[in-house]
Amino acid sequence: MPDAPRRLLAGWGMTAPTAAEVVPLDRAGAALAYPGPRGVVARGLGRSYGDAAQNAGGTVLDSTTHDRLIAIDPATSTAQVASGVSIDRLLRRVVPLGFFVPVTPGTRLVTIGGAIAADIHGKNHHRDGSFAGHVQSLTLATPTGTRALEPDRDHELFWATAGGMGLTGAVLDATITLPPIETSLLRVDTDRTADLDGVLALMDEGDHRYHYSVAWIDCLARGRHLGRSVLTRGDFARLEDLPRDRRDRPLDYDARIKIEAPPVFPSGLVNPWTMRVFNEAVYRTAPRRRRDELQTIPQFFHPLDAIGGWNRMYGRRGFLQWQFVVPFGAEDTLRHVIEGLSQAGAGSAFAVLKRFGPADPGPLSFPAPGWTLALDFAVVPGLNDLLDRLDTDVVAAGGRVYLAKDSRVRRSLVPTMYPRLNEWRAIRDAVDPDGVLKSDLDRRLDLTGHWATTTQEAM
Repeated sequence: MPDAPRRLLAGWGMTAPTAAEVVPLDRAGAALAYPGPRGVVARGLGRSYGDAAQNAGGTVLDSTTHDRLIAIDPATSTAQVASGVSIDRLLRRVVPLGFFVPVTPGTRLVTIGGAIAADIHGKNHHRDGSFAGHVQSLTLATPTGTRALEPDRDHELFWATAGGMGLTGAVLDATITLPPIETSLLRVDTDRTADLDGVLALMDEGDHRYHYSVAWIDCLARGRHLGRSVLTRGDFARLEDLPRDRRDRPLDYDARIKIEAPPVFPSGLVNPWTMRVFNEAVYRTAPRRRRDELQTIPQFFHPLDAIGGWNRMYGRRGFLQWQFVVPFGAEDTLRHVIEGLSQAGAGSAFAVLKRFGPADPGPLSFPAPGWTLALDFAVVPGLNDLLDRLDTDVVAAGGRVYLAKDSRVRRSLVPTMYPRLNEWRAIRDAVDPDGVLKSDLDRRLDLTGHWATTTQEAM
């Protein structure tokens, strides 16, 4: 678009920056009507790890400029929110009123539009499903017009948008449900397990008793300690659970950045040796068994947000996150993956395991019943080859990777990982028959089916 500034954009992993013209979301109508040959995609706070919110040589709609609407209705426990509002900002409004968000990922610094486009999940998927399952309605700007969507009335397009990575249109606003809370503190139980079998058994047997559950795994441990873990599970505390001296202000909420990462870190600081030391410290300092510890919302849900710009710790080469899910019954595949990472010395400080419940209806929504493991890796030689081999194992077990985290999966695996891809393409093409909506992720993986002959085709 004329007069639009050109900016270099990257995902949170900082691995593949590209330049695009960036315009405010309130100019979505003009951008979609006159897109240029490289097309348009919306972008929030840039917390997709890879290239989902990038569009090399094209137009990017900045939804963070569209963040003024936050209308809370306590009577119906709902919020109507502009797509550029972050979960962080929403929490600051609703927690003091006695509400929480229905789903939050490991960072609160994502927009509502991004939460829908990636159909984000959290520590409560086994109980509450993904984010889109709590969206009552949304407004979507598409190349063929602006649509007001509800999940029952507009089932196909609504669910193609949920998890559709921005390729069905730009979300303008949404109405979501807000679960009530009595306090802003969580009552948390911690268990340290000696191996993978131990944590799987605890989660399988007891996760249904908790609203939130997540396990940190030491993926460098070997032998009889393979997969040793620290499992934390919790629920929001009731007022009667608090000490008397904390009951006068039960809904206090304070989420601050406590330390800012330096602007430059040397590449190589995150390596197998430092990861081994870090993982040993995390495991050894965790309690073997602790019950009813009170933790704040930032402590339990968003610990890394306390470090501003923590992604810079991986150095100039950046990092990638790999998250996959395999179905229940494929525990041998999960074990094989962890063994492969351990043998290769592919350490991750942030390796988290969760149990997924039933899937959303979205054809490209990631969660499915089973085990999901997410890991961060510094970019080093040989890492892609290792993950390519492990991808093959995940697919063979009936699993898939999360597109919102991906920056390197082979294109040829995507139709197997997401067997309803053609169904999604048909719904998408009905609202974008001219292929206006484009992104670097789409070009790399050919999600829309428009890039099959490009040189990026991966075998």
